[in-house]
Amino acid sequence: MLFVPLPFVVSLLLMIVIVRMFWQRGEAMTFEQRLFLLLVCAYALQSVLIGIRWGYEIRTILLAQAMLATFNAALAWVCFSSLASDGPPRLGQIAWHLLPPLIVGVMMFAWRDAVGTAITLFFLGYGFALLWLARRGPNALVASRLDGVLRSYRSLKFTGWALIASALSDVAIGFDQLRNGGAYSGAIVAAGNVLALLILGTAASIASFDTSTDSGRGDAAPLPQERTATEEDAEIVRSIDDLMRRKALYKDLELNLSRIARKLGVPARRISNAINRIHGISVSQYVNNYRVEEACRLLSATDEAITQIAFEAGFLTKSNFNREFLRVTGQSPSSWREEQRVPEFREAA
Repeated sequence: MLFVPLPFVVSLLLMIVIVRMFWQRGEAMTFEQRLFLLLVCAYALQSVLIGIRWGYEIRTILLAQAMLATFNAALAWVCFSSLASDGPPRLGQIAWHLLPPLIVGVMMFAWRDAVGTAITLFFLGYGFALLWLARRGPNALVASRLDGVLRSYRSLKFTGWALIASALSDVAIGFDQLRNGGAYSGAIVAAGNVLALLILGTAASIASFDTSTDSGRGDAAPLPQERTATEEDAEIVRSIDDLMRRKALYKDLELNLSRIARKLGVPARRISNAINRIHGISVSQYVNNYRVEEACRLLSATDEAITQIAFEAGFLTKSNFNREFLRVTGQSPSSWREEQRVPEFREAA
């Protein structure tokens, strides 16, 4: 009977994710989305190498496996940090992150015993860097669609923790090599790294889908936080209110914080701070309030299907529409529509 290592199955599942990413975006992919696609492809290849190494005990691929693992950690940082950048990613900035895998490659020949420690440190470094980026909150991801920024933010945090967990699993493998001659290393890899690769690939694809096709950026430089709203905050919010009502910007399915910032000529971080100080909510909730208001108008004035109304109001998914509608009105869309029509029936009677 042919033996198929578990990592090969994970690679197949990741390939399905890759095909789905192509099918969803195709040639319309932005540079950032192509980075995420490359990341998922790299995860799939890494899973294949793990299957070859631990499934068939082939050690000649150790160099490629070590370099690719380090490359994936660096690429994960490049992908997610690009969502919070104040400008399109530059190749010069990305090139610096090729150094870690190159260092690991050189160490495989010059100082092999320290390779495991180096990979662990790189994983920890990039994992904590992602969590440090996440401290700024969802609004820092100015290139993510407002309809999906929370999913991108959760993917960011999960990837950070997963890199740290992978580093700890490498420590466990090293300990097993010392104490037990590697008797349990294969099981540790199967239970840890392989599962992590599958979930990481899913997280990367989610972040890619929730990335706006708008390739521009807003200025997301951090600003000093103030406890109370200022007149400048109020003026910014009034400008955004006017933009939303006059041009119905909330109907843009690809709307992100960067696009709002460019239309107002105001830094993205200043916009998110102003909305938070004036209304006490995030930018995505603020925009979704307008979308729910429009959905309520359509629900009461038309007989259109609820799913169609959700799209017309600016929501990309029905699940997000239902969740936000419940947050704003305390009811489901169907219940709200039914309640609004009861008085009409009574008057007709």
